[in-house]
Amino acid sequence: MPMHEEAMRHLARRDRVMAGLIRKAGPCGLKPEPRRTPFQSLVHAVAHQQLNGTAAATILGRFKALFPGRRFPRPEDIEAVGDDALRGVGLSRAKVAAIRDIAAKVRSGEIPGTMAIRRLTDDEVVERLTAARGVGRWTAEMLLMFQLGRPDVLPSDDFGVRSGFRIAYGREEMPRPRELLEFGERWRPHRTVAAWYLWRAVDLDRAARAKAR
Repeated sequence: MPMHEEAMRHLARRDRVMAGLIRKAGPCGLKPEPRRTPFQSLVHAVAHQQLNGTAAATILGRFKALFPGRRFPRPEDIEAVGDDALRGVGLSRAKVAAIRDIAAKVRSGEIPGTMAIRRLTDDEVVERLTAARGVGRWTAEMLLMFQLGRPDVLPSDDFGVRSGFRIAYGREEMPRPRELLEFGERWRPHRTVAAWYLWRAVDLDRAARAKAR
């Protein structure tokens, strides 16, 4: 049985277009990574801001190499490394400041740890995480989806989700975030899986265009 079969059945029943998208894309492949700490997830997100995946992965590899003997540094390890060293791995000044602030807020408990964050509601997670420098709502929503595995998250500001909606539903213009949220009420309580399929709509469209060339 596919991991998200209940969600797929619900979406297919409630939305004819989503049903067709599910048939084309196949079973939902979303697999959360619960072993990551909130600190790890947020540092990864900051590193990826305004960069492609390859460049961000290179920077993260250099960043982790600053802390030998650890798979990933702890928040308290950040204090022992100077700004020049962090800048030297490819992090901008703004990203260095963001990582330092995230580490400080994890140490103070303002950003909850792995166990504590699981007890918070989605809205509480967003509120706590976005208090940190460099962490916006989108970043918090990605953590909800890909670390905590929350089932009903619709990142309405995400460009890929909005593009997928435009493609799948044959719209001429991109939907506004508020319009997407209103439309997505029909997908509750499985909006996370709906978002995953909207991302796949972009992939399917790109593949079809490449094949047609």
